Amino acid sequence: MDFSSFCTSLGTSFVIFLVLMILFALLQSKPGNNVVYYPNRILKGLDPFEGGSKTRNPFSWIKEAFSSSEQDVIAMSGLDTAVFFVFLSTVFSILVICGIILLPVLLPIAVTGGAGKKLTTSEGTFNELDQLSMGNITAKSVRLWAFFIACYFVSLVSLFLLWKAYKHVSWLRTKAFKSIDVKPEQFAIVVRDIPPVLDGQTRKEQVDSYFKAIYPETFYRSMIITDNKKVNKIWEELEGYKKKLARAEVVYAGSKTTAKPEGTRPTNKTGCLGLIGKKVDSIEYCNEKINELVAKLESEQKVTLREKQQNAAIVFFSNRVIAASAAQSLHAQVVDHWSVFGAPEPCQLLWPNLKIKYFQRELRQYLVYFIVTLAIFFYMVPITFVSAFTTLKSLEKLLPFIKPIVKIITLKTVLEAYLPQLALIIFLAMLPKLLMFLSKLEGIPTESHAARAASGKYFYFTVLNVFIGVTLSGTLFDTFKRIQNKPKDIVPVLAESLPGRATFFLTFVALKFFVGYGLELSRLVPLIIYNLKKKFLCKTEAELKEAWAPGDLGYATRIPADMLIVTIVLCYSCIAPLIIPFGALYFGLGWLVLRNQALKVYVPRYESYGRMWPHINNRILASMVLYQVTMFGYFGVQQFVYAPLLIPLPILTVLFGFICSKKFYPSFQHQALEVAASEVKEVPNMELIYRSFIPLSLSSEKIDDDQFEDARSEVSRQTSFV
Repeated sequence: MDFSSFCTSLGTSFVIFLVLMILFALLQSKPGNNVVYYPNRILKGLDPFEGGSKTRNPFSWIKEAFSSSEQDVIAMSGLDTAVFFVFLSTVFSILVICGIILLPVLLPIAVTGGAGKKLTTSEGTFNELDQLSMGNITAKSVRLWAFFIACYFVSLVSLFLLWKAYKHVSWLRTKAFKSIDVKPEQFAIVVRDIPPVLDGQTRKEQVDSYFKAIYPETFYRSMIITDNKKVNKIWEELEGYKKKLARAEVVYAGSKTTAKPEGTRPTNKTGCLGLIGKKVDSIEYCNEKINELVAKLESEQKVTLREKQQNAAIVFFSNRVIAASAAQSLHAQVVDHWSVFGAPEPCQLLWPNLKIKYFQRELRQYLVYFIVTLAIFFYMVPITFVSAFTTLKSLEKLLPFIKPIVKIITLKTVLEAYLPQLALIIFLAMLPKLLMFLSKLEGIPTESHAARAASGKYFYFTVLNVFIGVTLSGTLFDTFKRIQNKPKDIVPVLAESLPGRATFFLTFVALKFFVGYGLELSRLVPLIIYNLKKKFLCKTEAELKEAWAPGDLGYATRIPADMLIVTIVLCYSCIAPLIIPFGALYFGLGWLVLRNQALKVYVPRYESYGRMWPHINNRILASMVLYQVTMFGYFGVQQFVYAPLLIPLPILTVLFGFICSKKFYPSFQHQALEVAASEVKEVPNMELIYRSFIPLSLSSEKIDDDQFEDARSEVSRQTSFV
């Protein structure tokens, strides 16, 4: 990439961002678009515009985002979202402090690096930026001391701010658990690996007698997990026909206002997708199917509760201190009997995974790790080829017929600026669903845990395939002949590539924050999809609400994507300091834009009370170790004899992670009993707590309460449990 391509990439990305900002300012002020730009506030019964019509100023969202407090974020989007902003602000602070101190020192030293061979891969085409990097410093130069000290400075600042962030998140988590509001999950535990039932005893009697003996005064009741696959299918089919009936009735009512006063009754075909089969009256047909499915559902509910009990249960206690204690206690002498964990929110449980036995879970976990390792290796192959062949020179050799097109100067500049970065972004977009599927395949019991596991896998994918893969593949393809002739030159070649690769990543970061956050704020794609659905598909209020439902922030993909930027910026912070302001702009702009989205758009699906933070902290530390090792190798190539003095840095970083895991992590893994002992405002209604875990597919007024031996419900967060 030459300098003009870099400027084109940066300039056009900024122009796109400005255009998207203007579109947002115009579109968000129209009342008809409120459900797209303010769904969170609407669902909470608040006015879309804070303070009324005065906030229709196109830039008022910036003031509102800046002036919002951490408690505002928690009130609107939960503690998990607040912890995500702790992550963004911590990284932003690291980069701002490092940028203010390092840029005025390192850039002049790099520019005046002296004569001689420079470690650059630009070959004279990118001198303007090469001169601002460590590659402009000659080997053995005394100027390398500045970059050496900078390496220590970045590391120590990062560790200091991470320590403060860990303490703050721990405090937020404690404050949330000390809330006087009754949360049903704080009075329950999930039990797995229940031993076989003895003759003459039911599963429920087995569980009740076991926990009554251990907790005679606080045990309330148990709920046996069942296999709900069939009953869920029937319930979903029933709900589908209810929606079709509501739609048909709306269509019929609308027809009465047109040509015929008596209206035209809607019809449909009963075959595949309503395209083939017998033609029937939609309202009558849906009513018949509903009556048929109601009877079928009631019959299957009884069969499920009686015959499909599994070796897992939810146990309820009348005291949350006892529940917290039970969740972290060893209940049996052998590890594969009566294993327990603290109950999550009812909506989080992954029911099919609760019945998986202990050793099966262990086997699945190692199998998934093996699959992920293979996937990382094989995924590196296409990314390697993409990074190597998405340069115009490579494409011209591979596809000779595009040479006349590439000769157009404007088109050539745009392709060089965007092609490699867009190819990487497209490849990364294909991963999340696969990784979430693999995480659930492990036997993980909750949604938030699966999101954390998928996030970890995605992080390793991005770091190994994008950061390391692009750096190595570009070098190996560009200088393959040299390495083939002199294999011992591979280390110098890889080291020499680092400053040159920084320009690619600098453009990648700019594209991500300008275009990515521009699309995030403008919400053009959700707006278009909503309007298409509204015009052609939606007939009822329920269908409209489903069309504009915003979803959540998507921590499983958003956090590792941001962690990739952390890794890139840290690793190049000393080698090419110019990347620091781009990284700071990415996280600063991200904080501002996503603050607005958290307060007004996204609605969290669950709350894990900041359980993601220890994983965020550990992955930042992993990025720091990679950065420190990279710098050690680069100083070695620069023949800096004092490079071994960097060895204490990765040791210090690992030690910091170990101390954090001992000091803070236990309170994230389990709820502290002193926290659980805080008072609630009233005596909890245990029957409501129990019912909150009953699944919708098993809820029926005709079934006796005592027969419910299942566990799941997606009750509203506003339900009172007192």
